[in-house]
Amino acid sequence: MNEQQLVEAIKRMKSESPSRKFTESVDLAINLRDVNLQDPSNRFQIEVKLPSPLTKEMKICVLAEGAQLVEAQSSGVFRVIDKEELENISRNPKIAKKIAQEHDFFIASAPLMPTIGRNLGKYLGPRGKMPKPVPPTASITSIIDNVKQIVQVRLRQAPVIHVKVGNADMDLEHLSENVLAVVRSIENKLEKGEFNIRSLFIKTTMGPAIKIR
Repeated sequence: MNEQQLVEAIKRMKSESPSRKFTESVDLAINLRDVNLQDPSNRFQIEVKLPSPLTKEMKICVLAEGAQLVEAQSSGVFRVIDKEELENISRNPKIAKKIAQEHDFFIASAPLMPTIGRNLGKYLGPRGKMPKPVPPTASITSIIDNVKQIVQVRLRQAPVIHVKVGNADMDLEHLSENVLAVVRSIENKLEKGEFNIRSLFIKTTMGPAIKIR
């Protein structure tokens, strides 16, 4: 990627995006070419650790039990669900669907994964939101801190990838670093690397799409 083109595109995005009363996300759209998505081996889902964490609060949901439940409850995450509530949710498809929609990322005590798979898998799986399992002896807090730097990148049926790379209040340098990290990770998954990328666009939530290349 031409880094100067990226910098100019981000500058233009910032100048052409009207001021809002809320912090907008910055999203990257990557259009691919010559990728046969009929072949399942060409589809992927990866996690990319951003050099500069998103400043807008991520909605993390933790499903936990035992000591990890206690730790999660004091961690300040958006929502914590215990085993009893998990079983109640599984009996109410409307609530289960809402939980899948309103959270960005899920973390779970590993012993709960079979129950989660049976009862919430059909809501979380298609959205690429199956929980990250945490071994019973591991620290939930450290996993939460790490997750705040991660974005999910998915390539499925259509040759286009949309991924959040930052927030509108982030500076030029940090946004550039995040875009480069995402693009390079995607190139590493593509058979022809950068030659499989047709075009790149960047935009704020409600702003115009600015072409990078």
